[in-house]
Amino acid sequence: MEKTSEIDLHHIKLSDSFWLDYQRLVRDVVLPYQWEALNDRIADAEPSHAIENFRLAAGRSQGEFYGMVFQDSDVAKWLEAVAWMLCRQPDPQLERTADETIELIAAAQQPDGYLNTYFTVKAPEKRWTNLAECHELYCAGHMIEAGVAYYRATGKTRLLEVVCALADHIDGVFGPGPRQLHGYPGHPEIELALMELYDVTANQRYLALARYFVEQRGTEPHFYDLEYERRGRTSHWHNYGTAWMVKDKAYSQAHKPIALQETAVGHAVRFVYLLAGVAHLARVSGDDEKRRACRRLWDDMTRRQMYITGGIGAQSHGEAFTSGYDLPNDTAYTESCASIGLMMFARRMLQMEADGQYADVMERALYNTVLAGMALDGKHFFYVNPLEVHPGAIKCNHIYDHVKPVRQQWFGCACCPPNIARLLGSLGNYIYTRNDETLFVNLYIGSEVTLPAGDRSLTVRQTGNYPWDETVTLAVSCASPTSFTLALRLPGWCPSPQAMLNGEPVAMAPRRGYAYFTRTWSEGDSIQLTLPMPVRRVRSNPLVRQNLGKVALQRGPLVYCLEQADNGDNLHQLRLSAGSDFRLVPGEGVLAGKTLIQAPGEGLPPVDVSQQTLYDYDGVPPRRRQQSLLFIPYFCWANRGEGEMRVWVAED
Repeated sequence: MEKTSEIDLHHIKLSDSFWLDYQRLVRDVVLPYQWEALNDRIADAEPSHAIENFRLAAGRSQGEFYGMVFQDSDVAKWLEAVAWMLCRQPDPQLERTADETIELIAAAQQPDGYLNTYFTVKAPEKRWTNLAECHELYCAGHMIEAGVAYYRATGKTRLLEVVCALADHIDGVFGPGPRQLHGYPGHPEIELALMELYDVTANQRYLALARYFVEQRGTEPHFYDLEYERRGRTSHWHNYGTAWMVKDKAYSQAHKPIALQETAVGHAVRFVYLLAGVAHLARVSGDDEKRRACRRLWDDMTRRQMYITGGIGAQSHGEAFTSGYDLPNDTAYTESCASIGLMMFARRMLQMEADGQYADVMERALYNTVLAGMALDGKHFFYVNPLEVHPGAIKCNHIYDHVKPVRQQWFGCACCPPNIARLLGSLGNYIYTRNDETLFVNLYIGSEVTLPAGDRSLTVRQTGNYPWDETVTLAVSCASPTSFTLALRLPGWCPSPQAMLNGEPVAMAPRRGYAYFTRTWSEGDSIQLTLPMPVRRVRSNPLVRQNLGKVALQRGPLVYCLEQADNGDNLHQLRLSAGSDFRLVPGEGVLAGKTLIQAPGEGLPPVDVSQQTLYDYDGVPPRRRQQSLLFIPYFCWANRGEGEMRVWVAED
């Protein structure tokens, strides 16, 4: 394993206008808006009650718990997003709000370290009695991640102390001992969080507990069955029948031990959260069996069950994977959280083995589904990210009950909005990884990173206008000549990358998706990387029956789509003409600064419905007419009102 590690965010400074705009949006709009939502102050939005639940648990308020059993996690993810923004730029008012929230959380913590408002307020006698369904370890995991992030960003230990006490409590409750529970979570998250906690504390108990949860999963006799009997065969969720989460163990990736699992199955978010933790554990412990399991499951997911947008989890039933090559577009679930979890998994695979394919997928998810999950105004969100939408059908056909044609202000299950915020806040963690000799550039995002190189330090400045322009420049700054290696990812979508070193063309010999430049660097040295971005037609594997005879357009990392606002209604009637006569045009209005694609196509003339029969026996095919088609980046759709959208288009 060619292991790498992440770089402290304090040593990475973003300069990219595209991403700085997003981070400003998170700081100035998203976090304040989500704080209002968590405090139930958004008119006409579904209530959260999440902050009030902590007040209840702390004895500072009177009333009833409200919300999902995992409502605490929304606050934890919001705090983590705040932490990453404070790492980038001080904000005394935001930090004060976060510190007050942390004190509220500490007040809600029980004397033994337990922390969960649902069980503290509503069902204290049922703590740790329903791991399969009730998200206690999931909520604990998100709070632990928030505590680690806040410590890393600010140096403050208050929340870290709270989550260490929580982790210590969990370590006492769970394990192989005769008086311990031999269980593991229905919704993975704690595994990844414990690894993060181990990274900052070096406490071996947290590493051992993460390993226990991973290795206990799926063993016999099955813990979910045992605890179901112990609690009198009662269930929390009844979406698909009594105790369906207990019975459908593949839903929670608990049907067999991870080392024996062959395919991506079950709830998509749970799958990628779990595998991110397993990959982290495999890297730290040097466990090759776990590494092979991660690689095997990664391959199945990305080669057979991933959408072109980096979305995963094709069906609404269980927010889950289906089977290989079953990728419906109009009923696609592809939860925003699933693509965020996919990025988390990819990042840890990159740290375990430097292979550009992981960064390719990470980039695909980021620029398409993750960005699509939030409106350009920062105040509306998608939970579900379909690749085809027809609003008229959505209103009448219940197979589309999960699909929204416009983004929502908030959700009763609001896992996605704060997840998007924390991902965008921590973006620097995804750009670079390193080992002792090499800096790996995984994402082309304008930034500056400073790192030690032997007994010296070296700064790399990355500039460009990616993803719109094809040229990226990396300039080196060092006080004296320094030997080091820069490894630049050569994206899988780019067939003919070129490089110039100090203005001279240089040949590249890619190795596992990276071009390595090893030399003694001097002040002012630079590499100019050109990644040609022609508009490319992408075709699915012919086993994807939903896309046979159709193409999607991609330019650079961006997938494009047709929208009704530009092309009229009945998008299914449009057909892309043969050839590659594409023209790049600038966006206007809310799409200003974005590059759009104009292409020749064909459509059908308007139809007089009153004169049209439903079926025409032996009739003449309708005569098509020339029509210019305008494609916009997928992440931009639904920012101009309700209308049809589709990614896959018939071709001539």
